[in-house]
Amino acid sequence: MEAMDLAQRLRQVRQHSHELVEPLEVEDLCLQGMADASPPKWHLGHTTWFFETFVLKPAAVAGLLQAHEPAPEPWGFLFNSYYDAVGARHPRPQRGLLSRPAIAAVLAWRQRVDAGLAELLSLLADSPGQDAADNLLALVELGLQHEQQHQELLLMDLLDGFSRNPLEPVYGEAPEASFARVWHDGAQAGAAGPNQTWLEHAGGLVEIGHPAGEQRFHFDNEAPRHRLWLNPFAIASTLVRNAEYDAFIADGGYRRPELWMSEGWSLAQQRGWQAPRYWRDGDEFTLAGRRGRDPEAPVRHLSWFEADAYARWAGARLPSEAEWELLAGVLPQAFGVLWQWTASPYRPYPGFAPANGAIGEYNGKFMSSQMVLRGSCFLTPAGHARQTYRNFFAPASRWMAAGLRLAKDRSPANAAQLSP
Repeated sequence: MEAMDLAQRLRQVRQHSHELVEPLEVEDLCLQGMADASPPKWHLGHTTWFFETFVLKPAAVAGLLQAHEPAPEPWGFLFNSYYDAVGARHPRPQRGLLSRPAIAAVLAWRQRVDAGLAELLSLLADSPGQDAADNLLALVELGLQHEQQHQELLLMDLLDGFSRNPLEPVYGEAPEASFARVWHDGAQAGAAGPNQTWLEHAGGLVEIGHPAGEQRFHFDNEAPRHRLWLNPFAIASTLVRNAEYDAFIADGGYRRPELWMSEGWSLAQQRGWQAPRYWRDGDEFTLAGRRGRDPEAPVRHLSWFEADAYARWAGARLPSEAEWELLAGVLPQAFGVLWQWTASPYRPYPGFAPANGAIGEYNGKFMSSQMVLRGSCFLTPAGHARQTYRNFFAPASRWMAAGLRLAKDRSPANAAQLSP
């Protein structure tokens, strides 16, 4: 991407993070409901730390920047997430205790970093094709994609925190209106209720992953493109709906151990799971507050264990990530509604190699004890989704905007080849 185009995107993405926290009270900025979540102020600080650490500091070492004033050294300890090669970090479960630095100081730091990035991109615009310049541009792009990840995480984490408050705080109407719009659009396209169909694929030797040589951004875990063998399969045209999941509950879904993986059953008993994360009687808690639960809407905020148990109860299974990727182009509600659990553990593709240095810790170090989700959700920033994107979370996680669609095995005689 050209440096000046990147500069425009930088302004848009960084401004969007500010817009996301505008509806919040200052007391909300340190809210951390659980160890897996992070406060809004921490998200603002961490994404800024990422740009300063991986872009501006290397640019200064290379002599491209001279005037940037970095954050005080202890701030790196506060806002480092998991980059061990960079140094020690504040314990994740205690991020909600960071009342200082104050939000005004964090925002002032963001402005300095933005100014430094703008200056750097202006300089790089005059140095096209040079390896050092191209590497820094790639790191800026990575930083933007990283911030977009944190933008949807900020809202998911905030929903978790607000859900723990007996006053049931309201963030705003926009996210829930977006959810209603995108799943309604999918329903009108023939993806819901009695119109559900099964999209079939004959299987065989297929390819998945980011194509070599394609210039569009991708994370390192999306490559290399590789071949694998699939047996004939079919994927449901619709995401599982609230009404369908309600039937699973009514049929004893949370009381029948034969439907569950052993670890999931133990967790469900220990944590008292009886329904999706934010169901409350006939209502559902959302960023717009408590709302009546629409039986036709896709069920959301499920763990992988719940999604897997439901699929078994329904006489089906979860799709593999390869199956999902092959048919995503013809799947209604593939993008923009809910992230969708797959049956695939998060593992490296054949030939995967992380980048050198600390930046190589971005994805590769988590390729253990996680499950893959595909697609995107109604909180995903515009332009951030793509067919090869591999999201991942621990199978017990259920605060994210995650749902499911079903898959089934097919016999070769019944499977019709569809173009991906």
